[in-house]
Formats: sequence, C-alpha cells, structure tokens
Amino acid sequence: MRATVLGQYLKGLLRLNREEGEVVQQKLESVKWLLWQGKVGTTLGRLRDLDQRIDYFVNGYPRFPQRKKAGQQFRTYIQNNRSFIPNYGKRYRRGETISTAFVASTVNSVLSNRFVKRQSMQWTQRGAHLLLQTRVKTLNNELSSTFRRWYPDFQMEEAALAA
Repeated sequence: MRATVLGQYLKGLLRLNREEGEVVQQKLESVKWLLWQGKVGTTLGRLRDLDQRIDYFVNGYPRFPQRKKAGQQFRTYIQNNRSFIPNYGKRYRRGETISTAFVASTVNSVLSNRFVKRQSMQWTQRGAHLLLQTRVKTLNNELSSTFRRWYPDFQMEEAALAA
C-alpha cells in the first residue's frame, strides 16, 4: 500500500521531467520486486538511492515535502518490520499462501455484522475479544491445558480428547 502511495506521487514527476521521472519509476518498480523476493537490505539501499534521485525535483515539484515524507515513512516501515517480511517469490513458487486478504475480508464481514445495532446477536468489543482468544487457543491446541491450569479438577472425557 505504501508503495502505491509513492507511485502516485511519482506520476507527478513524469510531467516535470519525463526522462528523470521514468528512471525514478523504474527504481520504485525494482523496490517492489526486491521486497517480493525478501531482499530487505537491498531494498533499503534502493530506497535511499530513490530518495536522492527525488532531490532533483525539490524546486519544481509542489508536493515534494509530502513525497519525501512518504518515502521516509516507507523506508522506516521496512526497517522496523524487516524480520517479518517474507520471501513471497519463494512462497509462490512452492505453492504456499502469499495473501491473507481473504481472511481479513471474512473477519471484517463477520465482525461488522455482529457489531451492528439491529443485529439480534450483537457483540460487545470485550465479548468479541474473548471469543477470538478462545478461538486462537482452540486452533493452537492450547484450550484444554488452559482449562486444566484454571480448573485443576477439570477432566475431559476420552471421546472429547480424540476429536
């Protein structure tokens, strides 16, 4: 998303100087490719280079301060999250999931329905939070051990454990 915002700013540079603007756009495309491949260190270097190339437009581009700030925020974001940036190219080639957009969409849909005032089964924020905690413990196979810690006398039937 941040790369898209940068891309929008860079479109304005093309009108000022097509040749230099195209070089800057190519640099941004290479930044996206490097991120896709999980090459964070090279990405950060390329963003510094991109920032220096943008300085060429400091006097002629009216939105220069906003563009500069967007670039710095993008670089800071990547720097702060570098350990969490996966190699999407490798994942894609292995047939692994590379997007969780479908999950976010489903969660937004369910949550928005349950928080609507006219809904017969309306949730509170606290109730939704507790439900999500329970669901995560269930998915991580931690629910029964949590119950045993809270309630030492808790015993599950063998049939329930096998399921």
